[in-house]
Amino acid sequence: MFYYPIDQEVKLALLELKDAPKLYRLIQENREHLRTWLGWVDSVNSIQDTKHYIKVVQSKMIEGHGFQSSIRVRGELAGLIGFHNFSMQNRSVSIGYWLGKNYQKQGLVVKATKALVEYAFNEWDIHRIEIRCATENYDSRRIPEKLGFQKEGLLRQVEWLYDHYVDHQVYSMIKGEWDQKKMDIME
Repeated sequence: MFYYPIDQEVKLALLELKDAPKLYRLIQENREHLRTWLGWVDSVNSIQDTKHYIKVVQSKMIEGHGFQSSIRVRGELAGLIGFHNFSMQNRSVSIGYWLGKNYQKQGLVVKATKALVEYAFNEWDIHRIEIRCATENYDSRRIPEKLGFQKEGLLRQVEWLYDHYVDHQVYSMIKGEWDQKKMDIME
């Protein structure tokens, strides 16, 4: 079971079936906000859809393909963050995240991403972590930039969002770079 306290108010916890009603409500309350950058929003139309999603991500976790964690602020579900595209052979993984609109601009995703980066490098011995963001999604792009991820390049028209394609900016962090950044901070 993954449970990661970040500070007194913010915790990460594995997504569980009991979270379905709260997750569905968060999606409903933020549907237009989330729909701007997330192509799956229109496929979530009931608590049953949310339960199905949770079962799928739980299966992926059991199969060793990463996991989804809730971001909780003072016990309330604020959003999700998780590992995708896990490759043990390449010792690589990507991180994806989203927050409800009322929880943005508080540094929550920076804290949560930093926690997952530490977890991946230290617990799983991952070599490379990647984050992809739509090029126009400046709020999302700020996360890897604040954490010192390297901007690698552009993936052109890589994601279909309802009625148009968007480009993605690719960011990465290599374990040795992360370790060096921590050493630089300590000096």
